[in-house]
Amino acid sequence: MLRKSLFAGAAGLALLVAPLTATAATAAPAVSSAPATVDATTVYYNASGAPTFRSAIAAGVANWNRSVSNVKLQESSSGASLTYTEGNDPQGSYAQTDGHGNGTIFIDYTQANQYDITRITAHETGHVLGLPDHYTGPCSELMSGGGPGPSCTNANPNAAEVSRVNSLWANGLRAQSNGVMERIYETVPVAAH
Repeated sequence: MLRKSLFAGAAGLALLVAPLTATAATAAPAVSSAPATVDATTVYYNASGAPTFRSAIAAGVANWNRSVSNVKLQESSSGASLTYTEGNDPQGSYAQTDGHGNGTIFIDYTQANQYDITRITAHETGHVLGLPDHYTGPCSELMSGGGPGPSCTNANPNAAEVSRVNSLWANGLRAQSNGVMERIYETVPVAAH
């Protein structure tokens, strides 16, 4: 009889516990094998120092923002790590940058009168995002700068440039800056005679 009562008690306890266990199991969150998404790093820029070229700067920034996913450029009147300025420099336009989202982009008036200004602003912004010059590249390559000549008006990065920027900024490149600024002039190569 004791055995029967013990068995009945165990069976009853099992019936009470089973629904609780089943409910807890179905309430547990599903485990996903999909990789976690990382938010894009935002680089804030201030274009107030280059009022003549404000619309070209906005267009060049928009080209980058449409193309890359790991970094976004956003205008801000305060706290910007990137500043655009304008004026005259006998050496031309340049980016003074650490390549990690920090620095100054200077747009030279003379160069802006000879070359597509949106291409100049987008090209110099490419330096701030970590890309080097490649003057021997074709017009389809934004970082070829003035190399293809004044008739080149492409202001969009190509697939390789987009891939490189996304790779550089995959883990928030700006946070890894060593603070060393390099001035990269937009010099137009002189043809060999």
